[in-house]
Amino acid sequence: MLEIFKVERDLPFMRYAKPVIIASLVVVVAAIGALVVRGLNFGVDFTGGTVIEVGYPQGADIQGIRNTLGNAGFADAVVQNFGTSRDVLIRMPVREGLTSAQLSEQVMAALRQADTSVELRRVDFVGPQVGEELANDGTLALIVVAIGIMLYLAVRFEWRFAVGAIAATAHDIIVILGCFALFQWEFSLTVLAAVLAILGYSVNDTVVVFDRIRENFRKLRRADTVGIIDNAITRTLSRTLITSGVTQLMVLAMLLLGGEVLFGFALALTIGIVVGSYSSIFVASPILLWLGVSREDFAKPEKKEEEGGALP
Repeated sequence: MLEIFKVERDLPFMRYAKPVIIASLVVVVAAIGALVVRGLNFGVDFTGGTVIEVGYPQGADIQGIRNTLGNAGFADAVVQNFGTSRDVLIRMPVREGLTSAQLSEQVMAALRQADTSVELRRVDFVGPQVGEELANDGTLALIVVAIGIMLYLAVRFEWRFAVGAIAATAHDIIVILGCFALFQWEFSLTVLAAVLAILGYSVNDTVVVFDRIRENFRKLRRADTVGIIDNAITRTLSRTLITSGVTQLMVLAMLLLGGEVLFGFALALTIGIVVGSYSSIFVASPILLWLGVSREDFAKPEKKEEEGGALP
C-alpha cells in the first residue's frame, strides 16, 4: 500500500474512542437542533419560482449579470450559463404580489439597461408542488441508498459492520445538513447530489478500514480486538490521507474557482470529505468494538493439540 509516512508502532486510536464519540454526539445533537430550529434554506429547485432563459449575441458576462440584478433588487437570483456561453439561465424565487410575467419584465428591463442586445428566450414557472416532489424524491433516494449500503455490508462482512458503517454515514449526512441549516446556505439540487456523493465516499473509506480489520482477525492470532482495530486503522491511515487530500484539492479548486453555481456543491463535498474521513476512524470502528465483534466471527479458533499416549 502506498504510504506517505511509515508508522512503526500502532497508534492507540481506540484509547480515545469514548471521548471522541461523546464529542461527535454533541456535534450531531447540535446539527439536529439547527435543522429543527432553523431548517434548511431550500433553493428555487425545491420551493418553486420563475426560470428565465435569455440569450446574448456574444459570450455573456455572468458576474456582470449578477451585479446588474443585485443592483436592481434581485440579489437572490441564481445566474448560470445554459448550454453555451451565450445562453443564460436565471432562477428567481417566488415573490408575493408578482406574477412570473411581471417578474420577467422587471428582470429584462434591468438587463436591457446594461446591454440592449439581450434577448428573452423563455419564461417558465416552477410550482411548489414540483419542489415538494423533488424534496420527497431526494429523501427517498437517501433512504434507499442507506438501505442498500447496509445490505451490502451485512452480506460482505457481518451485521455489526453494517451497523457501524450506517452510523458513520448518518453522522456525516447529519453534520453536513446541520452546517447548511446553521449558516443558512442555500440547499439546491446540486447540494443534494453532493450529499449522495458523500454517502458513497464515506462508505468507501469505511470499507477499506473494515476490510483490513477482517484481514487482521485472520492474520494476527495473538492480538486482542482493540489491538487489531488499532493496527487496521494505522495501516490504512496513509491511504486515507492520500485519498482525502487529493480529492480535497480538486474540490477546493471548485469551491474557490468554480463560481456561484458550483459553490454549494463544492462546499458540501468539502465538509463531507473531512467528516467522512474522521467518521471512518472515530465513529465506525468504535461502534464495531462496542458491538462485540470478535475473532470467532471470521476465523475458527485454533484447535488445541490432543494429548497422546495411553493412560497408565
